[in-house]
Amino acid sequence: MESQPLVLALDIGTSSTRALAFDAQGHKVGQAVQYAYHQTTTPDGGIETDADALLELTARCIDELLPHLNQPVIAVGTCSFWHSLMAVSADGQPATKVLSWADNRAAAWVPALRALLNEHDTHARTGCVFHPSYWPAKLLWLHQSQPELFQDNIRWMSFAEYAALRLFGEAHCSLSMASGTGIFHQVNCEWDDDTLAALPIKRDQLSPLCDAHDALPHLQPEWAKRWPALKDAKWFPALGDGACSNIGSGCVTPSHIAMNVGTSGALRVVLENYQDPAPHGLWRYRIDRKRSVMGGALSNAGNVWKWAHDTLNLPPDFEAQLADLEPMSHGLTVLPFLAGERSPLWDANARYVLAGASLDTSPVEILRASLEAVALRFAEVAFAVRKAIPEAPPDVDIVFSGGALEGSSVWAQIMSDCIGTPLVESREKEASARGAALMALEACGVIEDIGAVPSDRGQELQPTPAHHELYKRALERQNALYEHLYGATH
Repeated sequence: MESQPLVLALDIGTSSTRALAFDAQGHKVGQAVQYAYHQTTTPDGGIETDADALLELTARCIDELLPHLNQPVIAVGTCSFWHSLMAVSADGQPATKVLSWADNRAAAWVPALRALLNEHDTHARTGCVFHPSYWPAKLLWLHQSQPELFQDNIRWMSFAEYAALRLFGEAHCSLSMASGTGIFHQVNCEWDDDTLAALPIKRDQLSPLCDAHDALPHLQPEWAKRWPALKDAKWFPALGDGACSNIGSGCVTPSHIAMNVGTSGALRVVLENYQDPAPHGLWRYRIDRKRSVMGGALSNAGNVWKWAHDTLNLPPDFEAQLADLEPMSHGLTVLPFLAGERSPLWDANARYVLAGASLDTSPVEILRASLEAVALRFAEVAFAVRKAIPEAPPDVDIVFSGGALEGSSVWAQIMSDCIGTPLVESREKEASARGAALMALEACGVIEDIGAVPSDRGQELQPTPAHHELYKRALERQNALYEHLYGATH
């Protein structure tokens, strides 16, 4: 029997890195090898990672996976966390840690950006708002706090590019990774000169761009010796993990919006040959030159559930009590911004607010109000995403994944009722890695199109119309409270 080729997928996330194998039909083969790691936090809001330590963990995943593979590996696809930033010296050594999207030390430099650039025009070009998640604010902050970094021989890159530099001797940046920096022109698919002109770096300090199907150079000798099974495999540049999650869960057309509800959350839709600016409050990134991904990101999702679980004096049967409570019967209005706010208003300084509580308010009511509040923020983003889809199909559904919703059927139903759209469970538990593998299979010509590969889906939740009407009024109250405390909501 002829052996079937495999694709090795690397999934470099913000809390773990893993290696998996997939066959030519996009089915996972064997078990993943995974190493967890912890990002370092600093008292002033920093969240950072040691680049070499993370690279070695990723390499160890490959070391341990390869002996268990009995078929040849023809390609390696990679997905990596978006928005990371690091400086690399002329000798290829890290000059800083890897700064996470959640590193908030640049928040004070967002107003400075608005003095240098027109935010509306910049968002139209780059698909990114002015926010400490992205590179422009971080670069201004670093220029003030570590001016010695700003020399002509310093290069600026994501962790994915640094890994390519070490593995292949050259740092290549995919259009997908570049699209999440805030200094990339989404239509022209080039670094954005207008944004760069306002920043203390030059274009030649950035990595050359490549597309998702452009194979990388051969492994450097030390790595080819370490992994002889991969020396002839084609390696493809790292893509944004959110984009790959859409692909892996089968959400590659406007009919299927992907929703991830983990510690944080996101809603994303893939659009082909999309030329318009991202709507106000949403971002726009890329998978490749043909496919854009548009949506919103929320800093508060499963972390709100965990905070409530750890903080409130919940009874043992709280899930059953949650189910017994009627929607909005508690009379509470909550802003769920324990970790600040991203889409659609992007106020990093917004905080959790509980309004309407009395001595009679119970912990379960506060929990339900908090979960409903998160769902209302998802509903606000979902409405903006659906409105922005050109010629939106009438039968859009949302495919959800993430441990937060999978652990609570009550919250999943609340989410469907708030959004007013059917929610379909994704059973692709390794969606980001699978997406990277499918893109590599497409690049190798093994599959014709990623959209032709079916994905595994489970239960479908239908919204309750009467509940949806209640939640629409609740969203109006939530937005009114936000506006009262933080300013205009539109």
